[in-house]
Amino acid sequence: MTTAEHPPALAPLRHARERFLTGRPLPDGVPDDVVAAWRRARFFGVRPDLEGPVRELAHPVDSPLLEAARPVLTRIAQALDAGRSALVLTDERLRVLWSAGSAPGDDTCGDLSERQVGHNSAALALRTRRRAEVHGPEHFLDMWQDVSAVSVPLLSPETGQALGTVTVASGLCAGCRPHPGAALAEAAATAVEAELRARARTAERVLLDAYERAVRGRERAVVALDGRNRLVSEAAARLASPQVLEALERGVRAWGRGSGTGSGRAAGESYEISLPEDAGCTVEITPVRHEGRALGLVAVLAPRPVESAPALPRPGSASVGRSVPWRHAVAQATALARTAGPLLVVGERGTGKTTLALELLDGTAPLVVDAAESPELGLGVPPAEGWGRAGDRPLLLRHAERLAQPDIAALNSLLDERPDVHLVATYTPGPAPGPCLQRLLDTLAARSVTLPALRERPEDIRELLPALAPAPAPGSPPLTWTLDALRALEQHPWPGNVTELAHLVRALASQRRICGPVRRGELPDPVREGPAGRNLSPMELAERAAILEALRRHGGNKARAAAALGIARATLYRKLRGYQGRDASITQKLP
Repeated sequence: MTTAEHPPALAPLRHARERFLTGRPLPDGVPDDVVAAWRRARFFGVRPDLEGPVRELAHPVDSPLLEAARPVLTRIAQALDAGRSALVLTDERLRVLWSAGSAPGDDTCGDLSERQVGHNSAALALRTRRRAEVHGPEHFLDMWQDVSAVSVPLLSPETGQALGTVTVASGLCAGCRPHPGAALAEAAATAVEAELRARARTAERVLLDAYERAVRGRERAVVALDGRNRLVSEAAARLASPQVLEALERGVRAWGRGSGTGSGRAAGESYEISLPEDAGCTVEITPVRHEGRALGLVAVLAPRPVESAPALPRPGSASVGRSVPWRHAVAQATALARTAGPLLVVGERGTGKTTLALELLDGTAPLVVDAAESPELGLGVPPAEGWGRAGDRPLLLRHAERLAQPDIAALNSLLDERPDVHLVATYTPGPAPGPCLQRLLDTLAARSVTLPALRERPEDIRELLPALAPAPAPGSPPLTWTLDALRALEQHPWPGNVTELAHLVRALASQRRICGPVRRGELPDPVREGPAGRNLSPMELAERAAILEALRRHGGNKARAAAALGIARATLYRKLRGYQGRDASITQKLP
């Protein structure tokens, strides 16, 4: 590569370039990287006698790099010998964004990519990510044979990605290395990167201020984004699914590309972003601007009105719940059940698979068979009810993992012949399934729903308790719970899921001899004492290390650490509490 440390002799190089352009063999000693650059230019079809502008110089009005660099470079350009030197700024695609002064033989080009003008210092600096010089005959174009140029890449202070280049071009000065403008180009690049860093910090502060103004209390669901940072309130973390957050991220990136300084919507004006159909919430968008510059968006979420929400199971059943994981699983199952074809409901034992399946089949008088009670069901021979024939009763097949081999084969054959058969099956994952059962699972995979475990939706426990409790005796109050008891229930891992919780509630209701709310001391020992400590998994250890490093970088400020990690503050707090509760050796290390 051409660098200031290894300058080639230019007279032999000029002779070698003439031989290259006329198709004659090259002499020995020509640097390989220069020959490779000439060959690329010939491959791209660049004409060495190119004259005049490559294309019209069009400064993008919405370039953040140009906004930050223009005031800096305008001051630095005063140090140029305007008649003999030029200062040029390009973006990451080597499009010229700004220029000042002029160099001998330099007809302003709007594009310095090798595809347009061949070898030059800006293209070399962008490719190598360090300062680069190109002198006289190292260039491919005739008009640059008496020009020397030095370029320095501009790197993002946040991501380290190359954003563009700063170039100082002058008359040929191969005898003085480094290029006389090298110090000026380095200083210009440093000053531009410092301005980018200052603007990024200002943008973060402005976005945080807009977020805090929008929250106005812990119960408001607010998300603030700028394409790099994401601030999510606790209420928004409960309401917004990952798909909703991804839609907001796409929206802020699209809005950023379409809005520039002095253009787009006015400050405070609403902006529309389309959410997924099953989002379960509505959103009101407000752009965030600072000094006329678009910085990001603040989204205020609200639950979707009940009448437009997807149909959920009847209240009072064991399948109630309003958490995002449960609501999305039920909405997906409801949508699939409304269309022709089988449905597979997957989940751990006790998650409510059968209860949900029965509610989805409500009013159809399904034929219920349980492979756990009789693994050999004789499905190969159609039963008297004839559920496999069109228009007949649907089949609810419980514990598909317990099916005997002949019945699995019969189901596979039936699904091959009748892909629209009205079948709802429940499946509890366990040991690796055999080939025949795996084929059945693969066939049903496209129409399957996985129910979350109770430990993955602890916020539903308070809603489940009254639904699981038996009706009180006449004149007796319903079962209630102290806050301490509720916290213990929400912290328990519930390996038996909703079924285990139901047994506990019914046992307490039948055995209590005292009045008033259930206290923590009345709960069974495993629930009352909380989950036993355990060592963290490798994934949790890696996650914990990333969180601790973010906290260290931000001086223990959890809000900034969460923003840097791209997670909500509520998520960060929950993970920290989880580490403290699971591994005592970690508790003392957390800030």
